[in-house]
This record gives sequence, C-alpha cells and structure tokens, in this order.
Amino acid sequence: MFGRRPDGRRIKGIEPIVQITPYLMPTRVDAQVFLQHRIDWESMTRYIAEKQAEGERLTHMNIIIAAYVRTVAAHPEVNRFIINKQYFSRKNCSVAFNILKDTHDADQGETVVKIFFDPTDTVFDVRDRCLAAIEANRGPSTSNFLDKLAGGVLKVPGLPTAVVALVRLLDRYGICPGALIDELPFHVGMYITNNASIGLHHVNHHIYNFGNVSLFFGMGLVEKIAVVENGQTRMKRYLPIGITADERVCSGAHYAGFFGDMVRYLNHPELLETPPETVRYDPGIEYHVPKLVNRETK
Repeated sequence: MFGRRPDGRRIKGIEPIVQITPYLMPTRVDAQVFLQHRIDWESMTRYIAEKQAEGERLTHMNIIIAAYVRTVAAHPEVNRFIINKQYFSRKNCSVAFNILKDTHDADQGETVVKIFFDPTDTVFDVRDRCLAAIEANRGPSTSNFLDKLAGGVLKVPGLPTAVVALVRLLDRYGICPGALIDELPFHVGMYITNNASIGLHHVNHHIYNFGNVSLFFGMGLVEKIAVVENGQTRMKRYLPIGITADERVCSGAHYAGFFGDMVRYLNHPELLETPPETVRYDPGIEYHVPKLVNRETK
C-alpha cells in the first residue's frame, strides 16, 4: 500500500510504452512469452567433473541458478514484478523449486523450497544455500510451512477458496504479511523445475497468476543434435531449457541483455567462482543475505 510492499517497492519513471502494458495484459498468463535455450551439456559437465576433482560438488541446476543470481546483479530490471497494474522492484533475489521428499520413492511426494540469495553469491554460495534448503525439507516426515498450511486448510470444505481469495486480496493491495510472503514459493523472481531428474522432457511452464513469479525455467532430458565442428559433423549433447517470461516486466532490450549475460555465464561457469565486481540495484532498493558460515567442500 502507498507504493510499498513487504517484498517490493514501487518503481516510477518507467517508459510509457512499458508502463501501459499491464493495462493491456492484466495478468501474467496474458503476457507470458516462451523461449527455448540449449546449454552446452558437454562443456558444463566437464567443468563439473573438474570441480569434483578439486573436492567441490556441483550440479547443472546449481550453475543455472548461480548464473541467474549473477545476472540479476547486473540487470535488476528483470527482477521486477507487477501487482495491481503497478511496477515494483523486488527486495530480494529469490528462487523456488520442487524436490522429492525421498529420491528413492516418488510415492513419498514432493515439496517446494524457496531460497533467498545475495547478489554477491558465487556458484559455491548458491550450491551451499540449495543444499541447506534441500536437507531441511527432505524426508517423508518433514513438513515445511507450505505443506502444513495447505494440509490444514484442505481439511475444511470451502476454506481453501476463502483463504486463497483473502491472500489474493491482501496481496493486491500490498498488505499481505511479509512473514507469509517469505514462505510462499509463488512470490519469487524465478521458479525452476528439473524435469530431467524424473525422466521428462523440458517444458514451457506457465507463470502463475497467483503471486508474482516473473520467470519460469524448465530443464529437460539431454538432447543430441548434429553439429559441424572443424569441418566434421558429429552428435553433440545439449541440455534444453524452456523459459517462460512475463514480457511486461521490462523492455525487450533489458531482457536481451539479461539472457545474453546468462548465456555467457552458462558457457563459462568459472566466471561464477568469484563475486561480481559491482552490483546494480533499482533506486531505493538494496538487499543482502548473510553468507552461510563454516562452508565445507561437498
């Protein structure tokens, strides 16, 4: 309310052609656009193997999230969101993803983890934050806030409809409690799903009208594609990602710069081993997340 929310602050001075788009496309589903990207799986896997030989365990998903965090540090425009047709700068760099409660038994179900990152995080910081969140939420007897909330309201007929409607209303006017928003995975800059981990192809997932997700990344099974290298044709392996974006968030030029930098970091993940030299923030917005202490090699 009055331009301030627990998770964001109103942005002014946006170009009129961009600012008018929420009136033309009121919801994120109206404005979602679909992109396809293929990561060089072979070079990234070689990098992961090199790091493992040094005692640092990394995953493809760690690197993708680290590339996102690093790129947001240079392009804060992509970390904005729209509520009630108004533009807000997000007060955090956050990512959500689903995990199986038991990797050996899918019948145990899954849950969602939401992680806050510091703009200066390295790929190792990102790895550590992801591991800590996964370990805290994995296990058939473990229930996080969202699990308990959903389980509780579903016990009373009609209550889920009322609760969701109330949260939507409070969120619309910026008066939803910050403690609740911090727990909800639908209020993040990026939601990512690793379909490859369950043997599925990549997807262009919808971005929810509930909450304020601006980007959705869907990883899929590795593909083999014919390429010509040094005059020779061979089958090369790529990791496909389906990307869904809210086109209203910023201009096409800002998106182009964001994805261009992401591709650079994904092709050269070694650049993510050190903190960025500088971090850009929207005016009046600056956020930090304490580093995890006593980091050990994984």
